[in-house]
Amino acid sequence: MTSRVWHPFTQHALHPKMPVIERAMGAVLREVGGKELIDAISSWWVVTHGHCHPPIVKAIQDQAAKLDQTIFAALTHEQAERLAQRLVKIAPTGLDYVFFSDSGSTAVEVGLKMALGYWRNRGQTRTKFVALAGGYHGDTVGTMSVGARGVFTQAYEPVLFQVTHIPFPSEGCEQTCLDALEAACKAGDVAGFVVEPLILGAGGMLIYGPHVLAEMKRVCERFGVLFIADEVMTGFGRTGSMFACEQAGVSPDIMCLAKGITGGAVPLAATLCRADIFEAHYSEDRTKTFFHSSSYTANPIACAAANANLDVWETEPVLERVATLGRMQEERLAAFKTDVRFERVRRLGTIAALDVKVKDQGYLAGIGPILYERFIESGVLLRPLGNTIYVMPPYCISSAQLDKVWAAVGEAEKLDVAAVRDGD
Repeated sequence: MTSRVWHPFTQHALHPKMPVIERAMGAVLREVGGKELIDAISSWWVVTHGHCHPPIVKAIQDQAAKLDQTIFAALTHEQAERLAQRLVKIAPTGLDYVFFSDSGSTAVEVGLKMALGYWRNRGQTRTKFVALAGGYHGDTVGTMSVGARGVFTQAYEPVLFQVTHIPFPSEGCEQTCLDALEAACKAGDVAGFVVEPLILGAGGMLIYGPHVLAEMKRVCERFGVLFIADEVMTGFGRTGSMFACEQAGVSPDIMCLAKGITGGAVPLAATLCRADIFEAHYSEDRTKTFFHSSSYTANPIACAAANANLDVWETEPVLERVATLGRMQEERLAAFKTDVRFERVRRLGTIAALDVKVKDQGYLAGIGPILYERFIESGVLLRPLGNTIYVMPPYCISSAQLDKVWAAVGEAEKLDVAAVRDGD
């Protein structure tokens, strides 16, 4: 039977047949027929404690039998109220209100709209955004606008708005980035600066230092620009701390969360903001309402999963697992640092990445699909970003499983891919 499913970020002409996943547990996905795949990318960076983590599964089951869904406009429920209180408690100081949505893209889109509404309701004309070159913030119109312009966005340029993209603060070029941010903010019309703290995700797993992030925040403060931290990927332990901003001592004005907020079990997102941003929308004048929603805003089942996730953080040694995984990643990266086939070997927290030396670099590098298929054959789910291979597994992955992942990386690149290397 021909599938009628259109898959995301998938060129169907190159993937006529796809593995069918029927079960998952821990760090393993199981296909129909019994073949196992080690999920070395946490199913697109969402799974933290492991697939089907029992406390989260139970919370979902219990909530589904009690309250499955309710409109959230001018109504509320216990799971959302409790979750908001807990998120404010663990977030960087100064983030006092929580707006729920359902994906990383919408979490950032909400942040952009919060910033625009804040300035408009205060009677100030600030309508521009600044963002890092190479960043990725989602696939809605606003998030594509603040993300990198290129293969992801070419077809949609007619609907995107103008954004000032400043250079990525690569090693030795940090000041160039900061100078560009200051120059943009000086104009006085910037509503907000949007940034993935410490590491770009889909932009190639590029890493920069906490001191740069801290200085970015200082520049924004100097010119009254709202600092919007996109912690969709980096939140909930990926970079070694609960939130990446912690490592720079930064408290953003707006922080966007998704992916790991439920441990990866069900979709949920949250955008946290300062009290004055909420208060700028608080009025008997209905035109100052924050006009954003989705039908499933603060879905009770999703909020229950998120509360169970926070329970896991409170009752299980999650940060110890994160630290252990970081050490295991570093140990396995050591052999690749002297391997002439690779360059820019790097790690941040639980995230490890390296680039295959090829002529056609970037997201559309020809070697990417070749490596993906080879990894699948080896029983490992890795999804290279072009010539960038990254490993971002759930925190429960075992040493033996991680060995298999890195063995697959070493073996896959031994294929005869000379034509790809030469760009022919």
